[in-house]
Amino acid sequence: MAEPVTVGFLVRIEALPGRETDVEDFLQHGLTLVQDEPATVRWVAFRFGPSSFPIYDAFPDDAGRQRHLNGPVGQALAENTGTLFEQPTIEPVHVIAEKSPI
Repeated sequence: MAEPVTVGFLVRIEALPGRETDVEDFLQHGLTLVQDEPATVRWVAFRFGPSSFPIYDAFPDDAGRQRHLNGPVGQALAENTGTLFEQPTIEPVHVIAEKSPI
C-alpha cells in the first residue's frame, strides 16, 4: 500500500518563449532529483497548452514538504527562474482525499 499524504504543492511554471523543450528537459531532470527524496511520495509534472507546466507533489507531513522546497528541486527552480521560465507560482495545499497508487 502506498504511503498516505497530507500536504503538497501545486506549482505552475510558465516557459519563456522558445524554452518549452528546455522546460520539459528540466522537468525530466527534476524527476531524477525527487527519486532521492523519500518524503516526496507523489510527484507529477504536466503540460497544459504550449508553454504552461504544472507540477503536483505530495508528502506525508509538512516536514517532508519543507525539506523538498529547501532541497535540490527548490534550488533548481530558483536557478532557472528567468532563464527557462518566469517566476513559478508555488501554492501549498492540504490533501483532503486521494486514491492512492498501489
